[in-house]
Amino acid sequence: MSQEVIGATTANLPSSIARGRNRLNQVTTAHLSAHNAGPVDNEQIVRRAYQVAEDKDLEGWVSAFTEDGTFTDESIGVTYRGSKELPITVEVYARAFPDMHRELYQFYGSGDIVVVQLALQGTHLGPLSLPFGTLPATGKRMDAPCCDVFELVGGKIKRFDCYPSGTVLFTQLGVIANISAALES
Repeated sequence: MSQEVIGATTANLPSSIARGRNRLNQVTTAHLSAHNAGPVDNEQIVRRAYQVAEDKDLEGWVSAFTEDGTFTDESIGVTYRGSKELPITVEVYARAFPDMHRELYQFYGSGDIVVVQLALQGTHLGPLSLPFGTLPATGKRMDAPCCDVFELVGGKIKRFDCYPSGTVLFTQLGVIANISAALES
């Protein structure tokens, strides 16, 4: 666990929140030390998966998952399964946000479960395909909080549930400000 990243994130927080996060840090570090993930470090597996996604390496992305592995984008309620569907999420977000970056703040682990606090960052320069339509490029930047939950089996991702803050993301892209256009009177 990277203490410099933790320090960087608490520096900008109100003191009471920073103290709470530092305490959580101490507890989490002790917990992770007491529960060794085994010969392969689960945090490193997850970090590699994020890097593969940022590199837009679709083959590498698929190979990070078990054969029956799933990725669920909880903000839109869509689950991707198998080698045909798993690359879709990387393709969609790479097209919409060519400079997509996942700023990783905190890792928590217990056994085969890894939870990550992060921010999804990027500039909306291409169409964003969603189940309910396509959002044309806005040219706006997003920096949206997210929480990801991974279940790992045999050094691979069996289940990846992504909980991005859709309201923050769509507000930053200017969609929420124009929600009246989407509502019926």
